[in-house]
Amino acid sequence: MERYAIDVLLEKMTLDEKIGQLMQYAGAFYSEEANDTPVTGPAELPINQHAVKKSGSVLGVAGAKKTIGIQKEHLKSNRLGIPLLFMADVINGFRTIFPIPLALGSTWEPELVQQAQSVAAKEAASAGVHVCFAPMVDLVRDPRWGRVMESTGEDSFLNSRFAEATVKGFQGNDLRKEFDRVAACVKHFAAYGAAEAGRDYNTVDMSERELREQYLPAYKAALDAGSELVMTAFNTVDSVPATGNKPLMRGILREEFGFEGVLISDYGAVGELIPHGVAENEKEAAQKAITAGVDIEMMSLCYENDLKGLVETGEVSIDLVDEAVLRILQLKEKLGLFDDPYRGVSEGREEQTLFTAEHRELARKTAEKSTVLLKNNGVLPLKTKKIALIGPYGDNKDILGEWSIFGKQEEAVTLKEGLALHSEQIVYAAGAQMYERDQEHFQEAMVLAKSVDTVVLALGEGRDRSGEGRSRANITIEECQLELLRELKAIGKKVVVVLFNARPLDLTEVDQLADAILEAWHPGSEGGAAVANILFGSVVPSGKLSMSFPRTVGQLPLYYNSYSTGRPLPENSDERFFSRYIDVANTPLYSFGHGLSYASFQYENLTLDKTEIQRHESINASITITNTSHFDGEETVQLYIQDIVGEVVRPVKELKGFKKIIIEANESKTVSFTITEDMLRYHHADLSYTSDPGNFRVFIGTSSSNTEQAEFRLIK
Repeated sequence: MERYAIDVLLEKMTLDEKIGQLMQYAGAFYSEEANDTPVTGPAELPINQHAVKKSGSVLGVAGAKKTIGIQKEHLKSNRLGIPLLFMADVINGFRTIFPIPLALGSTWEPELVQQAQSVAAKEAASAGVHVCFAPMVDLVRDPRWGRVMESTGEDSFLNSRFAEATVKGFQGNDLRKEFDRVAACVKHFAAYGAAEAGRDYNTVDMSERELREQYLPAYKAALDAGSELVMTAFNTVDSVPATGNKPLMRGILREEFGFEGVLISDYGAVGELIPHGVAENEKEAAQKAITAGVDIEMMSLCYENDLKGLVETGEVSIDLVDEAVLRILQLKEKLGLFDDPYRGVSEGREEQTLFTAEHRELARKTAEKSTVLLKNNGVLPLKTKKIALIGPYGDNKDILGEWSIFGKQEEAVTLKEGLALHSEQIVYAAGAQMYERDQEHFQEAMVLAKSVDTVVLALGEGRDRSGEGRSRANITIEECQLELLRELKAIGKKVVVVLFNARPLDLTEVDQLADAILEAWHPGSEGGAAVANILFGSVVPSGKLSMSFPRTVGQLPLYYNSYSTGRPLPENSDERFFSRYIDVANTPLYSFGHGLSYASFQYENLTLDKTEIQRHESINASITITNTSHFDGEETVQLYIQDIVGEVVRPVKELKGFKKIIIEANESKTVSFTITEDMLRYHHADLSYTSDPGNFRVFIGTSSSNTEQAEFRLIK
């Protein structure tokens, strides 16, 4: 259907039909078979079937049989034959589950993530899904926030690269022609990851300069990559809830960023303008949301109950309704739904697409790449085939992550199953339950441990400890799990801790006791196989943290690119009158960009081809990296820059580039980066985005805290 035909269709629609297009309800309202639709808020809505039948989109339903059945019934009663959109949370895979997004960020490989998301799109599309609620590009500096697992980390540059990759992986080149693709929905606009105290749904308060400097770039990157939808955030921006924030949505998003796609509220967010205290009732909430530019209201009834009256009284212009409907119809046309409301979906196509060997192989590879070796005292890779596997995560299939809604835990490969592929000499005991001590199993674990030299201790937090609505004030490992570690060290065993978790944790005690620590995250369907490959050395770890790990929760929020202070703490100083804690170091336990390998990399000879440039010129920065081990390894080389003197205070360093390279044993390679003037720009006090003449530092290294450095000057 061409644009002119959509205009004609719009003219034929009644006001009731138009408002229907703006409404999205959960699947349970459409079919008893969809009663398993996942919900992330109040599920009870006082709506009648007439409202459901005229609605424009469905939340959370997937499966060829379900979506075909709902679409058929809908089209029977829809006067103009306008098909439904099916939207769902497909975050890190559909049926084949990849590592959680925070783990995907630790790959530092946007191209790999693009491949993974193209698989997620293919599987979701085969099940009748048209729109995936991803990527979540919220920058996060506080791991207490439950949704940190959905983010790719604390850096706007790195997040931007993954935002682009996810959109391209989902959408491909042509949604109309490629039925194995889905529309992306970037979320949550804006700054949801900065919720105060790391508490979900809480207030966000920051300057506009900080918003633009750190938080907006990743959304912009997703939009530049072509994301078809944007989802509003639950939080406030400049004391106005995002869902009713006209300057944010019509000003920055529409006018400044040029976004012409569909803006959808988060779950119930239009109705939540009332408890926020900016709307007295549903009528005022509807007026504020449509005025702000919200096209689809998800799971509240402000538009359904009050928008018609607002238009009829002239309080809301019909033009606002028409432009919202037009954007929705255009999306349906882009997806080819007017030509084929089912987009080629069938139960046969779905069966052939889901959880194939090829998809599982990519899931395993991605899990290997996302696993981060935090510590290693030489115990890894494992030197013996006889291993005691202990811990509540040793034989636990809860490794898919909280947002793996359509994955099947029973299909996940556990660590025990993965280790069994390498050795028949694996003995196992849980030792403890996830969150409480089990004396019988504790003693069994100690007996097994005494029969071996090395213990693999699988610890972590379950999916019920992370995700939306699951913020934590205490982010340490559970006490019953720490007891296992303490006792194993007390009997003199070498202990390799493998962590299955969805946020950076306080690992201070674990770091003191463990001989090696492997951060596996929630690694997805093939997680156990991936981790076992790394433990036994058939795969050399290459993951790097995309988010800092604190020494204690009292340091939070904590991030590598903090701003310079007037009293920076001198290195190795314990003097009082500097910016410091008196009971813990300022630094993280594990810094942004940290990640060890079985290979050893030596950085030397950082050189700049010039030390002074004009605005139209560039600098070539190069460094030599030598693999001093007998392992071939893969290293992520990181480029940081510091603007030494700015109009406003600048960060101590900022990531500006990275390259992942393979270096064979005893080989040296030279890695080069091109530094241009646009990499030196920042938002000034008047929000202008320019660079300043002056001195800059270049840092190149293996992490944000382990670099070589040089200086150059930008002149007019």
